[in-house]
Amino acid sequence: MSTATLSHMDALTRLGNALADSTRTRILMSLRDAPACPSDLAEALGVSRQVMSNQLACLRGCGLVEKVPAGRRSWYRLADPKLGDVLGSMLELVLEVEPGCCAPGGCSCNA
Repeated sequence: MSTATLSHMDALTRLGNALADSTRTRILMSLRDAPACPSDLAEALGVSRQVMSNQLACLRGCGLVEKVPAGRRSWYRLADPKLGDVLGSMLELVLEVEPGCCAPGGCSCNA
């Protein structure tokens, strides 16, 4: 018998929804390294500031990132440092299960 509750399942679903969008996934992976301000994230990921704002709002709503005011700017960081470890483990698992997924010469993920 599983000890997972409905709220646990909801939390996993929110994580899955967050990771279902490549921009949100890239944001989370970037924030594993260090907190960042939205404009820097937008530039690094090649998206508009509006797109970044929308995606960060979604990630905040999911409880995955938090906004840290710093004077006139705001920084974003992972809501829990353990999330960075989990994302790293998930990436390792994906590469283990599908070693050719993102090999040079083309990604087979969308095939």
